[in-house]
Amino acid sequence: MNILAVETATTWQSVAILKDDLVLAKHEQEAGGAHGSLLLPTIDRLLAQSELQLRDIGGLACSIGPGSFTGIRVGLATCLGLRAASGRPLALVPTLEAMAWNAGTATTPVCPVLISRREEVYWAIFRWTQDGRLNRVLGEQVGSPRALAQSLTERTLVFGAGWSSMESEIRAALPASVTVTVGSVDVFKPLAVPVALLGIERLRRGEIADDVVAPLYVQRVKAEIQYERSGGVSPVVRRQKRIEKKVAERLARGPRR
Repeated sequence: MNILAVETATTWQSVAILKDDLVLAKHEQEAGGAHGSLLLPTIDRLLAQSELQLRDIGGLACSIGPGSFTGIRVGLATCLGLRAASGRPLALVPTLEAMAWNAGTATTPVCPVLISRREEVYWAIFRWTQDGRLNRVLGEQVGSPRALAQSLTERTLVFGAGWSSMESEIRAALPASVTVTVGSVDVFKPLAVPVALLGIERLRRGEIADDVVAPLYVQRVKAEIQYERSGGVSPVVRRQKRIEKKVAERLARGPRR
């Protein structure tokens, strides 16, 4: 299966196209707040690089958070627009799970950590089984560095921008019986390739996103609440409609010459 995967839950943007477990093309960059202008052109370039059209893609995979409200909504809305225009199925992959997958078959529990807001972090804990499956030990959390430290009960592999930014605070609150192994922040950035691999697994199991899709914010963000109270149209829906229109126009034009 050819799959297009998108990871925009942080300021780091990653897009990849895989054929099963073979990477056909990928692109990663620091996007800052520019996911909205960078994402679709990047997808276009990777399709051209892979010599594929959107109709050649068998499925889509999108990281759904937790993370940046803006980044998540841009990535999700783009994938929803591509789904609507192409009819391809969409798999939703939690960001922290994809980061844990990137740790390989670690022998200790794995705890990816991302920056939240107000000096808080997002984290979850996973463990690899002997038969190569990634089990969730503790679901997605948001809280203080102390709360993260107190959730660790044994030697654990920790990594991610949240750990790098809050390392001293987390270490100060660790139980005396717990030690940590620190992974490289560069190696364990949120990436589209593990999103694609987990997405393929979900699609093959029939775990396909339905019509009602919600990002995994963990905590409700102010912007989301304000949109609901105002009765306005969600920014995710607005971007989805724009992407749907653009993609439909491109499909109607046919392959590039």
